Amino acid sequence: MGAGTSHAERVFRVQRAFVDLGGPDHSLSELAETTGLDDSTVSRILQSGIYSGTFARPRRGRYQLARSVSELAFHALSHDGLSGDEAHAVLQQLRLATDGGMVFLYMKAPFGGVNRQCIDMAVGDSDLVELGMTPRDVLSVTRSLRTGASGRTILAYLPQVLQQRVFDEPVPDEAGPGVYQDNDELRDSLADIRDQGHAVGYQECMAGWNSCAAPIMWDSSIMGAVLLLRPADVMPRVPQKVIDATKHAAAQLSRLGGGDWPAS
Repeated sequence: MGAGTSHAERVFRVQRAFVDLGGPDHSLSELAETTGLDDSTVSRILQSGIYSGTFARPRRGRYQLARSVSELAFHALSHDGLSGDEAHAVLQQLRLATDGGMVFLYMKAPFGGVNRQCIDMAVGDSDLVELGMTPRDVLSVTRSLRTGASGRTILAYLPQVLQQRVFDEPVPDEAGPGVYQDNDELRDSLADIRDQGHAVGYQECMAGWNSCAAPIMWDSSIMGAVLLLRPADVMPRVPQKVIDATKHAAAQLSRLGGGDWPAS
C-alpha cells in the first residue's frame, strides 16, 4: 500500500509540473527538475501515461498533457458547487454594500495564454460607455494580468513560472496612468496582495476609476477575483469598508465553489 501511494504521488507531481511550467510542451529534464524526481522515474511515468492517454508526445523528446486531462477538468467544473445565480447574488450584495459600486467577476481564462476574462457583473443600469471602455479594451487591457487590482490579484497566486510569462508581456497601451510599468514594483505588489489578502488599484486599467479586488480560491488554487470599481473622484482612496466587503464577497464565492479562502 505504501509503495502504491508513493507512486501515485509521483504521478500527480508530474501532472502538476505541466501546469506549473505552462507552455505547450516540455522536455524530460524540465519535468524532472520541476518535480524534484530523477529522470528515470519521470520517464517511466511519462511512458505509462502515454499508453493510458494521460500524456502525449507531440514531437521527439517533448511531452504534454493529453486532451483527456482537459476533458476531466471541464467535467469537474461542470459539477462544482458554484451556480450562476448564487454567484450573481454575491455580486449584487457587494454592490449594495459599497453604495452602488460596479462589481465584476473575473476568472482565469481557459484559452489564449495567462490572462483573465469577465464572466459576470453587477453594474445596475451602467454599461461600458460609462466606464469609458470599448469592446476592444475588454479584449486587451482588461484581459492582461499586469493591469488592475483583479489582474494582479490573480497573478499574485500563480506559480512563479507563469508570473514570469506575464512579466515578459508589454503593458497594454490602453492601460491607465496608475498601471505598474516596472516589474520589480509589480513583484512587490504581488507580495503585498498575498500578505493582505486583497489588492487596491488607482487608475490602473483606465483613467478616472479606482478599484479593490480579492482572490477566489478553489482547493487552494487561484480561480479568479471579484472586483469593485468606483470613480476616482467618488473614491479617491479605497476605504476599509470597501476592502472588507470585497474580501467578504470573495470568501463567499470561494466557499460556494468548494474551496478555501486565503487568510490575510
